Amino acid sequence: MPHPVSPPSQEPTMVSKDAPPPPSQETIADFINTIFTAKTSAASIDACYALCEVLLSSVGVVGLTQYGILAEVKKAAADKKSGLRRESSQNLLGAIFERFLPRQKVSEVALLLQDGGMVGCALDALADKGAVVRDAAQYGLDALFVNLSPEALVVGLLPALSNYLSKKTGKWQGTVGAYKLLQKMADKAQLAIGSTKEEAADKDVLREAMGAKLAGLIPIVEGGMHDLKSEVEKQAVHTMTSLTTLLSNDDVAPRFPLLIDTMQHPSTQTLQKAIHALSQTTFVAIVTSPVLALLTPFLERSLNNPTTAQEVLRQTVVIVENLTKLVHDPIEARTFLPKLIPGVRGVCDRASLPEVRELAERALATMEKAMGNDKDIIARTSGDDVAQILDEQIKLNNGLAGQLDLYKQARPYISEMVAIDVNYRFVDRISARIAPYLKGFMQEPEAPQKVADAIQQHYVDEDHRRYGVPEKEDDGEVEIVNADFSLAYGGMLLLSHTNLRLLKGHRYGLCGRNGAGKSTLMRSIANGKLEGFPPQDVLRTCYVEHNQGEDADISILEFVAKDPEIATQGRERISEVLAEFGFTPGPEGRQSEKVGSLSGGWKMKLALARAMLQRADVLLLDEPTNHLDVANIAWLENYLKTHPDITSLIVSHDSGFLDNVTTDIYHYEPNKKLACYKGNLAAFVEIRPEAKSYYTLSASNVQFKFPPPGILTGVKSMTRAIIRMTNVSYTYPKATKPSLHEVSCQLTLSSRVAIIGPNGAGKSTLIKLLTGETIPSTGKVEKHPNLRIGYIKQHALEHVEMHLEKTPNQYLQWRYQHGDDREVHMKQTRALSDADRAQMDKFVDIKDGNPARQIESLVGRQKYKKTFQYEVKWRNLLPKHNTMISRETLTELGFDKLVQEFDDHEASREGLGYRELQPKVISKHFEDLGLDPEIANHNEIGSLSGGQKVKVVIAGAMWNNPHLLVLDEPTNFLDRDSLGGLAVAIRDFKGGVILISHNEEFVGALCSEQWHVRDGRVAQRGNAAISLDRFEDSRPGSTVASTAASTAANSVVSSAVNSGIEDNTDMKFKAKKKKKMTKKELKEREVRRRLRHIDWLNSPKGTPHPPDTDDEDN
Repeated sequence: MPHPVSPPSQEPTMVSKDAPPPPSQETIADFINTIFTAKTSAASIDACYALCEVLLSSVGVVGLTQYGILAEVKKAAADKKSGLRRESSQNLLGAIFERFLPRQKVSEVALLLQDGGMVGCALDALADKGAVVRDAAQYGLDALFVNLSPEALVVGLLPALSNYLSKKTGKWQGTVGAYKLLQKMADKAQLAIGSTKEEAADKDVLREAMGAKLAGLIPIVEGGMHDLKSEVEKQAVHTMTSLTTLLSNDDVAPRFPLLIDTMQHPSTQTLQKAIHALSQTTFVAIVTSPVLALLTPFLERSLNNPTTAQEVLRQTVVIVENLTKLVHDPIEARTFLPKLIPGVRGVCDRASLPEVRELAERALATMEKAMGNDKDIIARTSGDDVAQILDEQIKLNNGLAGQLDLYKQARPYISEMVAIDVNYRFVDRISARIAPYLKGFMQEPEAPQKVADAIQQHYVDEDHRRYGVPEKEDDGEVEIVNADFSLAYGGMLLLSHTNLRLLKGHRYGLCGRNGAGKSTLMRSIANGKLEGFPPQDVLRTCYVEHNQGEDADISILEFVAKDPEIATQGRERISEVLAEFGFTPGPEGRQSEKVGSLSGGWKMKLALARAMLQRADVLLLDEPTNHLDVANIAWLENYLKTHPDITSLIVSHDSGFLDNVTTDIYHYEPNKKLACYKGNLAAFVEIRPEAKSYYTLSASNVQFKFPPPGILTGVKSMTRAIIRMTNVSYTYPKATKPSLHEVSCQLTLSSRVAIIGPNGAGKSTLIKLLTGETIPSTGKVEKHPNLRIGYIKQHALEHVEMHLEKTPNQYLQWRYQHGDDREVHMKQTRALSDADRAQMDKFVDIKDGNPARQIESLVGRQKYKKTFQYEVKWRNLLPKHNTMISRETLTELGFDKLVQEFDDHEASREGLGYRELQPKVISKHFEDLGLDPEIANHNEIGSLSGGQKVKVVIAGAMWNNPHLLVLDEPTNFLDRDSLGGLAVAIRDFKGGVILISHNEEFVGALCSEQWHVRDGRVAQRGNAAISLDRFEDSRPGSTVASTAASTAANSVVSSAVNSGIEDNTDMKFKAKKKKKMTKKELKEREVRRRLRHIDWLNSPKGTPHPPDTDDEDN
């Protein structure tokens, strides 16, 4: 019990002047006595609350110290003889936490900082032998946690917990409790969907502020992971797991369990395992302070350990370089990278392998660049900076009234909280961090709020100076949507606590990198699942798509009328609206046609007609120009512009369409927020130049360089057929209907062919028949004997899924180590069936006077007239008895596969004639195709991303210098940059290209010829216009993009007129003898070329330059 003495001489000022007079010391003593001597816990708790109310209504928080209440709590909590007093002390502390913290904010200073704070007292009580004492202590800690703001948790509670855990004298139950509180803080900061705007802001502040403290927290928690007490160790692991959620980095997240296990069981082996795992990680997300705080200790340990193996050092410096490239904040770089620089410099000086030293030098240069110059740095605001402004504003408002001792402790506390809000740009929270804490310190009641508002305005102005003034609200505009939401898909958070604001009549382009979540956002709105977006009965929203495949067999009028929302308007009204969109009524009109018969343009018109009948306020347009011709795109642009009452949200890769239509651009920012930019796409790209890569096919970031195809014997013209299908049909086993029927087509070295058709139409089957993957049921497929084909399957990863344990370099060595392509032997057309094996056992009589013999193998080939003849090795006979037999004879005898296998080997050998299958050469080949040599040489294929695996597949297909590149859905798995690099490489490739792709942009930019596959038949359409404007290095209509592009543009549809060989005989390749020209002929040729060039100069812009070839002139 405190001794009854007179009340304090200075009147407390922490409450209003109208408050009751301070209670006497005797009154407080009576309360204390009741609390500690009550016969029941309920009576004790009631007295605790009563005491709190008396203090709050009179003297406030200063009474806790001036009346000695907190000292009494500590004294009673340490009373080992009386469990009643220990329980009562925790009841009183819990009541103080529960009542004082929400009503008098400055009490945080007294309870967390003054005289060591009261957190340790509650944590120690968790070790009490009495369950009621432990429960009371836990109740108090929970009340403390709930009543602290995120800033107060970081500035007040976090240091208290760190101090407690740093002491070695604490009880293990208290240590577990402290770790639980840390875990609770980290869990509270986790990203979540469904929280209110205020809760979301609290989470953001806590996550950012705790992330900045992670470097100091990790060693403290890691120490607990090695505690001898299993309960402490287990809880420390749980806490560390929660702390890793502060990182918000999808690249490192899969490695968290391994990294935590390495902390828990530190050894050379576990460290090497962690470094290896990190070296297999592809870093693409921005690296922030929390990521560096977690990874720096591992990297530092690996670099500074003298026994670290050279391979591990190589992996470590590569990780350091990759991480450093993604550190965008020089301040964060200057905080963590100096810890790593000595180790990397040591590797530069002492590593035994030149490769490792070279990598370390490269990493060192990257680190020095990342730390930047002083002019690149936006300085952080410190607590001292805030304190200085706080003092100035208090002075301007008549200064302090009293309680200077308490204010001295409150001043840095307030300043640190404000600094958090300033540095992480939550400036609208500043006032709430100041005014409540100054209440009672100032002379006038209104002064705390004036000080708080002035400081907030100061930092708002400072924020605008640093980062720019946000866009002002639009005057006179009608706001129809103002939604705050988060968006997730497949367990991945796409947008975090962002805002979408739509104004009536505006047309918004929704832009961002591939995979950012644009279509997911549109579908969430369409399905009514986007939080905060007005429901359909308030705002009519229509998702416009031209995919009516499931209703392909009904008429257009029936299709529209079957919608319950539209049917109520009657068929007459529906027919009128359809007529407005060009669908003529009547039995013979377009309204009676089947939905499935419509082209892409008419399907878009039908979707818009449905939207009008639904009286849509908002149109959601997802890639609306796909499969639309120029006229229909112009019609769509005009429709959107002439309906100012309709708001549109548009996703499109058609930059011209977006430029012409949009009034605003919403962009997916790196911090998982949406940002609105006024103006069309061109205006947006001026502000954010890096966004240009979203809409153009550019090789500026990722470059692919395909090897030249080499010479094809007998083929002197780029337009001469090199592979041909004649009357080919194919029926899958057990199928009643053929997948392809009577197909005839051909390809040349200049071909740029796109195979187009609906899913299941037979596009991939056509490709497989062309490449020899599948044997046709009827008809024949002929190709040049020396033709090399680079084939990438629709499911491209099938090529490498059996080699996941190999590196890309090792995979390429395995594939070509025998001088030809091993994967060719896996084709169905190359596999020997039982009938083929029986054929090899047959005796053959070639009418040369010798008895019938058995063929063992083909060992050679040479040109013979218009065909080839092959050297046959006979079974059980010496090589001197080998015989030369023509290709036609061998084919007639049934040895097609044997001939084809030898042709493949010869073609591959010819392609590989200038290739050295050495790791350095292979590394260069991978680099040419966009894959980092480091990854190609050292990362297992199983650890690569989908896009990287596709690059491995492309590199494998291009190693033997193919003449024809066959791509089945090549855009799958590739990001935007890689897609641009691939497109430019295909454009500049000197061989033929045939591809299947649903990416209209990709096809339109490359392919001058289209094969439409439908119902098992192929319709060939040629001379399609190539959209050169889709390449970043070309202007619309320009012909200077590359020579390959011009050549491809001249590719024509197969016909007997232009190929020179289109008859029903086998393909012959006879080299044309070149005739020496006379002087007169040379002069005439020069005149012809000059006239042709003049005609081209007078032609419309965009006309391809005619080729100057001898074949063309003669």
